[in-house]
Amino acid sequence: MQKSRLETLQEFLAANPNDSFVQYGLAQEHLRSGHAAEAVALFQDLLTRNADYKAAYYHLGQALERLGRVEEAREAYRRGIEVTERLGDSHARSELQSALELLG
Repeated sequence: MQKSRLETLQEFLAANPNDSFVQYGLAQEHLRSGHAAEAVALFQDLLTRNADYKAAYYHLGQALERLGRVEEAREAYRRGIEVTERLGDSHARSELQSALELLG
């Protein structure tokens, strides 16, 4: 039987727990599979270890929104905006700003 993408990513992460790219991919797969709480935990852990992983802020905010945790989503977007400003990534900053504005 063929492994699911989720299982494969879990194995990759188990083999290299500090791989931010794999952890991001696993969190994304959880989000796509409707497991927002698992995605939030993975994104938060990733950002604890690698605060400059800018793409994770947007998707953390999206996962938090799905869980109805709107204020936490706002904070994720705000933190992401700070990081992208510091890193000089105006495109990512714009996406985070748009997501924040949509929350009102």
